[in-house]
Amino acid sequence: MGIEYQQDELSLTDHYFAKMGLQARYFMPPNSAAPLAFYFSGDLLSDYSNLELISTISTMETFQKIYRPEIYNANSAAGQCYQPNLKHPDYSLTRIVYDREERSQLAIEQGKFTEENFIKPYQTVLEQWSATAVL
Repeated sequence: MGIEYQQDELSLTDHYFAKMGLQARYFMPPNSAAPLAFYFSGDLLSDYSNLELISTISTMETFQKIYRPEIYNANSAAGQCYQPNLKHPDYSLTRIVYDREERSQLAIEQGKFTEENFIKPYQTVLEQWSATAVL
């Protein structure tokens, strides 16, 4: 997973996930452009198998190159002291068009679909399950 990266302060994303009981750890894989953030509950390194962690890292690397090419699609590895800078020109644009407005609209549609086809029809079962679920 690389060297564990210690940030100076919690990000807004860290605060958001903390409200759901998740904590964050950051790791900088060898020759990577930026650290990867892992949000998890329990013990990250012992509660998850190597296959789960490898799968997560692969997915994270792909999505981060799409969403933040100026950081994660850099053409060179980060230096010894990681200092992110969105104005650094050393990156390649992805060939994937990322439309934030379309993503927001899709999220609303997915939420409505989930509510109509999953939550409302199974509300009683979901309430029973959540009352007994161990977090």
